[in-house]
Amino acid sequence: MITRAIARAFEHAKRKNWDKTFWAFDIHETIIKPNWSTEEIPTEFYPQAKEALQLISKRKDISRILYTCSHPHEVQKYLDFFEENGIHFDHVNGNPEVQSKKYGYYEDKPYFNVLFEDKAGFDPYHDWKEVIDLVK
Repeated sequence: MITRAIARAFEHAKRKNWDKTFWAFDIHETIIKPNWSTEEIPTEFYPQAKEALQLISKRKDISRILYTCSHPHEVQKYLDFFEENGIHFDHVNGNPEVQSKKYGYYEDKPYFNVLFEDKAGFDPYHDWKEVIDLVK
């Protein structure tokens, strides 16, 4: 359940005295309904995804990572589309804010506390509402 992951992330940050948590977001089948087109990016949000991401974008205690397998020529189109909709991502497919240290190597695996990914169990038809309730 995504709300448990979010709650754990906030608890962990508080224990460690961190000023933010890091959330990674997949696009397709998580934020946007796919269209499987090679000509244009899909732009239909799942119910409440836009509202949730707008709320999350306003929070200074959350760093947002776009975590996608989209082709490089599509990524900027997505970033522009999200910005037009009041949604901001701090990084794409990486997290330069967390550097490798003796306890972890983050050059090939970016650090994040929460993963929004349909293949990891995120349900875009139900989970966005719970996210909105939690981050408000």
